Amino acid sequence: MINLNDIMETINMIQQDNLDIRTITMGISLLDCADPDAKRACEKIYDKITRLAGNLVKTGEDIEKQYGIPIINKRISVTPIAMIAAASGADPVMYAHALQRAADATGVNFIGGYSALVHKGFSAGDLALIKSIPQALSETTNICSSVNIGSTKAGINMDAVKLIGQTIRQAAEITADRDCIGCAKLVVFCNAPEDNPFMAGAFHGVGEPDCVIHVGVSGPGVVRSALKKCPDGDFGEVAEIIKRTAFKITRMGQLVGNEASKRLGVPFGIVDLSLAPTPAVGDSVAHILEEMGLEQCGTHGTTAALALLNDAVKKGGVMASSAVGGLSGAFIPVTEDAGMIDAARMGTLSIEKLEAMTAVCSVGLDMIVVPGETPAETISAIIADEAAIGMVNSKTTAVRIIPAIGKKAGEELEFGGLLGTGPIMPLHLDKSSKRFIDRGGRIPAPMQSLKN
Repeated sequence: MINLNDIMETINMIQQDNLDIRTITMGISLLDCADPDAKRACEKIYDKITRLAGNLVKTGEDIEKQYGIPIINKRISVTPIAMIAAASGADPVMYAHALQRAADATGVNFIGGYSALVHKGFSAGDLALIKSIPQALSETTNICSSVNIGSTKAGINMDAVKLIGQTIRQAAEITADRDCIGCAKLVVFCNAPEDNPFMAGAFHGVGEPDCVIHVGVSGPGVVRSALKKCPDGDFGEVAEIIKRTAFKITRMGQLVGNEASKRLGVPFGIVDLSLAPTPAVGDSVAHILEEMGLEQCGTHGTTAALALLNDAVKKGGVMASSAVGGLSGAFIPVTEDAGMIDAARMGTLSIEKLEAMTAVCSVGLDMIVVPGETPAETISAIIADEAAIGMVNSKTTAVRIIPAIGKKAGEELEFGGLLGTGPIMPLHLDKSSKRFIDRGGRIPAPMQSLKN
């Protein structure tokens, strides 16, 4: 049973510490929408999404009013569209437009699932969908895309890595007049989870129910505020404070998930107990690390501090929910975190340090803005490096990288809202990775994949 006293105590943190539920996400299977007639398949997709999610936004708003809990985003994730396109044919962009119509009708912030799973190779529909991503993201506003190019069990599909580097480059070019926003809606995974409620990587896995509600919590400001009360404690005390705080935050997420499930008449899935930052002052994961004693995020000791934070969040949150899933831990999206933005501007936070940090946190190189001249093969090589960390460590890693067309290191992109501001980070563009990427094939799975 949920203890409402815990919830009410947590609500006191909302005003001063930016505590919120970052998202309630309805996952919807579209497998039964496949049809030999592609137009009919699109009609089925629209009809099913609007039927099941028609009251999603209103339900979220009603819960906000009743409990005083801000729910920032109401979202939908769907079956990877490459699967539907393979069964129904036609240009995959056609399905992106169907999803956009459904997003408009339901009023959700985003629909995720314009996706392909190609970690072991390309099946029917995958290549066409990946090549269509730049156009699809350019012609829609609320659709997010993801591609899973590797896993611990399968290794890394380097042909897909090469292709997705080219795709990201094209997505930046085609939306260059909008600060390359297409790339901000595209993420590349290794070990992608099927129940992730966070964008841009959410899709509804084939092992999920027909329809389900997932919740993504937040609260970095609350954790930082709690640590401020213990300026001289040792790391054991720091870990205990974070665990207790994560427990309270997750209890609030469990309450919202149960309420949304009951009111919408669909099963409750998981709480993703990630600390998701925003550009707002006081809502930064980087500032938590600095509260532990670092002068600025990115300096020596940052990876150790992040490892402690990520572990303590999981230990505290897992006891507070009936089911934990998704990504769960601490997010480090550079453009979406006020402390990360400052550290990148100062040069304290480099892409090399970020890569090291991704080995111990929830996701990976997230919302990284790089010079516009960055070639596709360099983007692919960055993805390969990050995927290798995920593959070898049996964890989810991801890359959401934005080549800032026409801009150089030291300049910035301005996205606004939750996407924030992107300081353009320098890369080693004087040395090429092209010959490495052009080899293609598949990097084999590591020995630790043999667990049966």
